[in-house]
Amino acid sequence: MRAKYFFIKMFKKKSSFIRYIILYVKGLGVGAANSVPGVSGGTIALITGILEELLDSLRSLSPKNFKLLLTGQIKTFWVAINGNFLLFTGLGILTGLVALAKIVLNMLDIYPVATWSFFFGLILISTVSVLRTISKTTLYTFTAFFMGAIAAYLITFLSVAQTTNELWFIFICGATALCVMVMPGVSASFILLIMGKYQYMLTAVTELKIGILTVFGCGAIIGLLLFSHLMSWLLRKFYDITIALLAGFMFGALNKVWPWKVHINIDTEETWAWNMERFADHSLNLIEKNHMPQTFEQLTGVEANLNVGLISAAAAIVIFVAIEAMVGFKKIGK
Repeated sequence: MRAKYFFIKMFKKKSSFIRYIILYVKGLGVGAANSVPGVSGGTIALITGILEELLDSLRSLSPKNFKLLLTGQIKTFWVAINGNFLLFTGLGILTGLVALAKIVLNMLDIYPVATWSFFFGLILISTVSVLRTISKTTLYTFTAFFMGAIAAYLITFLSVAQTTNELWFIFICGATALCVMVMPGVSASFILLIMGKYQYMLTAVTELKIGILTVFGCGAIIGLLLFSHLMSWLLRKFYDITIALLAGFMFGALNKVWPWKVHINIDTEETWAWNMERFADHSLNLIEKNHMPQTFEQLTGVEANLNVGLISAAAAIVIFVAIEAMVGFKKIGK
């Protein structure tokens, strides 16, 4: 009898171990997706079947459950927040972010036009995919899409090339980006992109800048706690309008990932093509303008590589459609 119970116990442990490895791998996919603008970690979570449990677990991080921790009921607290799930999924997400960040930074540095074009194609097809989930097109959904597009375009159009590196702004970036990380259709890196902190945070991850990552992480936790309930409620009560607004926001923000960017030094009026090293130099007073490929060549003296850009954007669209076809079309957020 003892042998029988021993093998049953071992089987349960083995089953749990395998489940945690699977959760880690799924988290890896979510993290990797959030490193690339236009690829939604929430959509990957939906495809892999962990989105609902992830949202429920995040909502369980409530003051009521934290009281258990403060009163020494550690085991009860861990069970209440689904701690094992959050731990292994979270580790996977972090690993995915770190693993892909260095690759993305190198691509932006060596092949900027091809990389930005790839992002452009991803965000464009993601917008179409998100719009497909709307049940019925109405005046309200059209208005929401239009307002989202205008708002995002104005944000990217009016913003300067660089934003402050002050810790208070990093905190806000963390709160804003991570509150949408688990939402299907929206990428955390996409939010960082329009806030001017995409490359900055990728560098912080690859170079393990603990101070910056800690502040960003604190903002992320606050953002998740504050907005997870709100976004779940909006998707339940006003699904079509919320999705239309998000889709419009993505469409309007395409302005930020236009491949042929020209940076202008306001002090010297010098112009050059997008360059990561100069972009990261905050001693330069920069603004950013998009131009057509021919004008881009005239202003910068750099070849526009139009064919490369078109092929990269088309490749992104094909890859996205292929993945969606393989996993099957699903209605996000429900």
